[in-house]
Amino acid sequence: MNSRSELLNYPTVREGLFYETKAHGVKCNLCERSCVIPEGKRGFCKTRMNINGILYTLVYGDINALESRPIEIKPFFHFYPGSRALTFSTWSCNFTCPWCQNFHLSKKSPVPESANFIAPLAIVKMAIDNQDNGLCGSFTEPTLLFEYCLDAFPLAKEKGLYNCFVSNGYMTLEALRMLKEAGMDAIKIDMKGNSDVYRKYCTADSRVVWRNIKEAKRLGMHVEVVNLVITGVNDNEACLKEIIEKSREIDPDMPLHFTRYHPAYKFASPATEIETLKKAYIMAKNAGIKFPYVGNIPGHEYENTYCPSCGEILIKRFSFQIIENKLKDRRCPACGEAIPIVC
Repeated sequence: MNSRSELLNYPTVREGLFYETKAHGVKCNLCERSCVIPEGKRGFCKTRMNINGILYTLVYGDINALESRPIEIKPFFHFYPGSRALTFSTWSCNFTCPWCQNFHLSKKSPVPESANFIAPLAIVKMAIDNQDNGLCGSFTEPTLLFEYCLDAFPLAKEKGLYNCFVSNGYMTLEALRMLKEAGMDAIKIDMKGNSDVYRKYCTADSRVVWRNIKEAKRLGMHVEVVNLVITGVNDNEACLKEIIEKSREIDPDMPLHFTRYHPAYKFASPATEIETLKKAYIMAKNAGIKFPYVGNIPGHEYENTYCPSCGEILIKRFSFQIIENKLKDRRCPACGEAIPIVC
């Protein structure tokens, strides 16, 4: 066997889904990069490889981070408030964000020879033993664990657990639909900015992300959108306005988070001005977004959930902790307004 074929002996190397044979390689149809990968080479994300004309994932169950975390840290504010999810990730990414907060995981390529393999049934058992309420692919782009999640999510559902992603939202429609069919309940999508931001910093197309937000809603998933507001990148009024308007067009009830950026990886711009985040929140409220939030500012009044009808504080938060939840049967106790929260 040659060295490439020897990779097939490792448990994290499995034949991938969504690919087709082309004249110059295999075309990966998992994400919208649509890489055509020559023999013996890897795609853009470094997790998928052409071995003897077959596309393989190199990260099936290669888990590089595993932690029980509050659902609010994702952030999901309208999805099982106060619950905890066993959160997992693998190596690399299909985006090029120079401000990546988890660059120690996302900027490294997988090495099957030294992988930390955790079988789907094992990770579900860990969640149950840990008294977690669900599974969450996060830290790096969970789409890269696609085949693994297709196997793990149904097992989790059988045990009464929920399944969710924290994602950049760049998967193909076919992949998104299969994740839903496998039992994915919710997705939090990071909206990086307008088309210029995506093109310049992520080498990607923002239209794909908005399309997938809309499709996830159509499929019946719970969806929340997060905009990391980065100084000098997407903190201008025009960019914020575009994100607000597109979110409102999809669903004004969909939570929209504006979170504070801090310098990381290759980006040294100063942390987001708190006034900028407050401005984004007020812009969203004035535009008709019913549940805007400000994040990464522990104790800020805008991280609470308010009734859009009467203004009553419904869920009081401090950072990632629920201090008080006043909801009664998902309704405001003061005026009876129905609140779109999964619980």
